[in-house]
Amino acid sequence: MTVYAYVDGPLGEMLLVGRLVEGRVVLCSLSLPGQKGGVGVEDGWTLAPEAFGEVVGQLREYFDGRRDRFDLPFAEDAGTEFQRRVWAALEEIPYGTTVSYGEIARRVGSPGTGVRAVGTAIGRNPLLVVRPCHRVVGADGSLRGYAAGLDRKERLLGLEGALG
Repeated sequence: MTVYAYVDGPLGEMLLVGRLVEGRVVLCSLSLPGQKGGVGVEDGWTLAPEAFGEVVGQLREYFDGRRDRFDLPFAEDAGTEFQRRVWAALEEIPYGTTVSYGEIARRVGSPGTGVRAVGTAIGRNPLLVVRPCHRVVGADGSLRGYAAGLDRKERLLGLEGALG
């Protein structure tokens, strides 16, 4: 069963989407208003804010500066195998740091021209904020490409103390 909830946060109203598995929600998507490629509520989904208590709690801790890593079950069937490798690499970027798209490409075995494919995979990350694609920057350290807007990327990096 697919469930969803809306949650207010410092980046705007977040749409959480998950599946109930053995009484626990497995997070499938976290979208922000105006996000490129963001999810919208579909027919047949059930509004169930109570199912997202753990997710909401961890998000609040993160935004309050009391959490530097999320410990949530994510849907593992999303994306292609390559996208999942890129997304796994994102989860290894430490809080308060940034890495370049080129470095992620090297980590997943696609250096050189693979940087564009990595950028595309990062842009399709369905779990903004909790899977830290905001920690990936241009080779020169500049903020580039964030599906929810560079202003939000800057706010997240500022929250983490990752801006020079």
